Amino acid sequence: MRSQSRVDKCVEKLCQKGCSRVWGVIDTLESGGTLPETDGMSVGERHRVLSELRAVMSVYAGRCSLSD
Repeated sequence: MRSQSRVDKCVEKLCQKGCSRVWGVIDTLESGGTLPETDGMSVGERHRVLSELRAVMSVYAGRCSLSD
């Protein structure tokens, strides 16, 4: 359960940075990249972060873009 808490904290921290940053994070993680926020996370944890970010951003589809 500890890793889930770590994933949740990471997602929350990234979402506080705004739409354009989150879209950039999604692009980076989809291409296999890492970020300072995901340093030390396992591949599985990074995949969970990506999945959570996709879910969060699906709510904003059409209302939040890279330029926001």
